[in-house]
Amino acid sequence: MIGELPESLEVNGKLYDIYPDYRNGLRILCALADPDLTESEKQSLCLCILYADAETMPQSDYEAALKAASDFLDHGAREEQGKFHPRLMDWEQDEDIIFPAVNKAAGFEVRDVDYLHWWTFLGYCMSADQDSTFVQVVNLRQKKAKHKKLEKWEREYWAANKSLCELRPKLTAEEQAEKDRLNALLG
Repeated sequence: MIGELPESLEVNGKLYDIYPDYRNGLRILCALADPDLTESEKQSLCLCILYADAETMPQSDYEAALKAASDFLDHGAREEQGKFHPRLMDWEQDEDIIFPAVNKAAGFEVRDVDYLHWWTFLGYCMSADQDSTFVQVVNLRQKKAKHKKLEKWEREYWAANKSLCELRPKLTAEEQAEKDRLNALLG
């Protein structure tokens, strides 16, 4: 039905209740981006976080449930298969610039409410003010990813806010430990 926010997802002809709060969507996306987790662990976490009946779901429904979860998290906006889409944001790294933009779009502090549907949260993200730091940083990242020339003020902004603008690679715990070890050796 138009305008309704789903509280369940259809999987192989059966409806499964879900936990559609935005926090669960963010937890799933963070788990999917975690380099320390195996694909199997990521899939299990997705099912357990989103589906209320994950523990009783038959294994034969897992693949369809994961596809339904992906469609739900993407709000139906599927990207073309095989087409490269550069990573422009990171939910964890960008948290400090995402929430002010979302709060302004929502007109309230979204972290203060007990429940906010994932699709409503995504709507607030998409409605973020063009002048917000979040939108400006994502736009700069997109220009750089497309190898477009930055205007003078954009180059200056990037240079002055490099730690904010550059997406840091996700390192496994082992990679981070090795990086820390090498940095300690170098002083």
